[in-house]
Amino acid sequence: MQHARRNGYALGYFESWSIESLCGVIDAAEQTRSPVIIGFNGEFLSHCNRVETERLSLYGALGRAAAETAGVPCGLIFNECAQDEWTRGAVNAGFNLVMPADPDATHDDYLNRVRAITDYAHTFGVAVEAEIGKLPFSTCHIDERESSLTSPEDAAAFVAQTGVDILAVSIGNVHVALNGCYMLDLERLAAIHAATNVPLALHGGTGIDADHLRKTFALGVTKVNYGTYIKQRYLAALRHALEVEEINPHVLLGIGSEVDLMVVGRRAVREAVLERMPLLNSAGKA
Repeated sequence: MQHARRNGYALGYFESWSIESLCGVIDAAEQTRSPVIIGFNGEFLSHCNRVETERLSLYGALGRAAAETAGVPCGLIFNECAQDEWTRGAVNAGFNLVMPADPDATHDDYLNRVRAITDYAHTFGVAVEAEIGKLPFSTCHIDERESSLTSPEDAAAFVAQTGVDILAVSIGNVHVALNGCYMLDLERLAAIHAATNVPLALHGGTGIDADHLRKTFALGVTKVNYGTYIKQRYLAALRHALEVEEINPHVLLGIGSEVDLMVVGRRAVREAVLERMPLLNSAGKA
């Protein structure tokens, strides 16, 4: 993160959900010689409505092995989780960055929980990302009542009181942007950058205007999250691949052929990530 700050680029966090998506991200990072962050969505893995209980240690071991064998610098995040016990578990499972996130919590409750998790994580050499402000969602339409922009004053106080290593901010970026792009409040970002001394993160990278994104690197942003568009591309590729008339299941799963669904998915993720690397100015920085 400090290397990114000094050299005017941002690390992309390209969220994974399976081994082929994980490999696709690393393929793209290695091809472009880009430092990268890999990881999994903590909210999804810990969600109470998930029909099967996930093994966090398995995801940690998989991600850790992927990061350690990657040919470029590679961080591993347990992203956005409101279940503190899961976040602490991620610290022990091999993730080197965790993010407690709970949009429904009060400010004081969230601050106290983040401070406790940060103290715990730092004893194991694990970094912590947290967020101030709340991003809207745009799956159907944006409800501004469900969002709040980050206050520079609140950001400075939060960082000082919690000791977090990375701060995610809300400056016009949007979660789950299925189409279109959004402009950022760069003046607000500049004020946040001046008030804090930690790397800043932008979630909702899929929908951020490209020109605005490039301007954020001089204003403290060193991490940009991507997820939505990667899954869109992955699903489109799989739907197309399933149109192939093939009765041998091994050809479609596991044999590694051109029509193997895991290969198709891996390549779709790789190509999607390759599209965003130039925007981050991270190519060749490894």
